[in-house]
Amino acid sequence: MGTAGTGADETAGEQRQLINVAYRLLGSVTEAEDAVQDAYTRWYALPRSRQEEILSPGAWLTTVTSRICLDLLGSARARRERYVGAWLPEPLPDRTEWGHTGGADPSGPSDPADQIVLDESVSVALLVVLESMTPAERVAFVLHDVFRYSFAEIADVLGRTPGACKQLAASARRRVSSAHPRAAATTAAVTGQAEVVRHVKQAWEKKDVAALVRLLDPAAVMTADGGGNVGAVLRPVEGGTRIAQYMVAIADRAPGLELLERSVNGMPGLVAQRAGVVMTVAAFDVSDGRVTRIWAVRNPEKLRPWARESGDL
Repeated sequence: MGTAGTGADETAGEQRQLINVAYRLLGSVTEAEDAVQDAYTRWYALPRSRQEEILSPGAWLTTVTSRICLDLLGSARARRERYVGAWLPEPLPDRTEWGHTGGADPSGPSDPADQIVLDESVSVALLVVLESMTPAERVAFVLHDVFRYSFAEIADVLGRTPGACKQLAASARRRVSSAHPRAAATTAAVTGQAEVVRHVKQAWEKKDVAALVRLLDPAAVMTADGGGNVGAVLRPVEGGTRIAQYMVAIADRAPGLELLERSVNGMPGLVAQRAGVVMTVAAFDVSDGRVTRIWAVRNPEKLRPWARESGDL
C-alpha cells in the first residue's frame, strides 16, 4: 500500500493518511488516534535493520493500522452491545466555519479531528451503514472503494485471498446501495439539504409542530446517543409526527438552548449549545426535500472535537 519511500523518514508524513483510514474504519476519532499511535509504536520497535528492509514504510504502517482496526472492530461489537442506548459515530466539525483553521495545518496538526478529510465517505449516513457490516466487509470496502487499494493489498490485511476480498467489498457495496442509495453528495444535494435543515431549525425554534411534520418524512427515524452520560431517548423515535412532538418537548425542557447551522461530517447539520457549550450535534439525511433520518449525538465524550472551539461557533 502507498508508494515506495526511502526509509524511516517517510513515516513522519503518513499520520494524516492513517488517521483518515482509521476514522472511517472505526467511526471514532479517539479510537482512530489510538490505533495510529499503536502502529507507530510497532514501527519504532522494529530493529533498524528491519526498518531498512521495508521498501515503503507508509504501506507497512497502513497495513498494520488496518489490522489493528480490524481487531478493534471485532471487540467493538461486544462493547457496543453493552453501550447504554444507541451507539453513533463521533461527529466531526469543519474548523473553517469558525473563521480560522485552528490546528488544520497539514504539516503539523494538533488535533486528529483536524486531519480528517470531510467528504462523502465520512458522512454520518454512510458511517452508520458501515456499522452494520462485518469487520472484514468494512475493511475491504473502506480500503478499496474509498482509498482505492488493490484487493491484493487488502488480502494482506485480512489474511484472505484477493478474490475473497473482492466478494467482501461487493457485499459491503450492496449494503451501502440498499441503505444509502443516494449518489455522491453533489453541490446541489448539499445546498438542498442545507435549505431543509435551515427550515427545521426555524420550525424547531418556533416550536411549530405542524411545520416540523411537513419537513419530516412520515417514516423518518431519529436516533440519539447519550452513552448513559446525559439524558437521551434510548430507542429510536419513529415517524415524522412523533419526532416533531419530541423535538418540541425537548425545546420546552431546555430554555436558553441556541441552535446553529453547522457542517457535521461534511454535510449540513445543527449544533445545539447552551452558554457557549455544545450540548448536541445533529446530522441529517434528506431525500426529496424531507428529512428521513436524524442522528443526534449528546454523549460529551463524543463531542470533544467540538468543545475546543465551542466558544467561537
